[in-house]
Amino acid sequence: MKHQSKLNSEQQQSQQTGTEQHAEQSPSLEFATADELLRYDADRTVVPAGIEHRLQKSAGDLPPPSKPSWWTRLFGGTGL
Repeated sequence: MKHQSKLNSEQQQSQQTGTEQHAEQSPSLEFATADELLRYDADRTVVPAGIEHRLQKSAGDLPPPSKPSWWTRLFGGTGL
């Protein structure tokens, strides 16, 4: 039994045109790592002013990072 489409030829053409336009507007991108994807997205995402202000205030309350111990500087890494 064949499944027949209920769309007429005009509707099919408009769907194809819409799909083609969408493909032209957003080319597919590939990233080697998740970090690259996140950095790419962060560069293009606008943070609302209210959230940006709250983040700066929160980060301002944090103590400065402590100096790493001599053995961490010598051997690198986190010691795990």
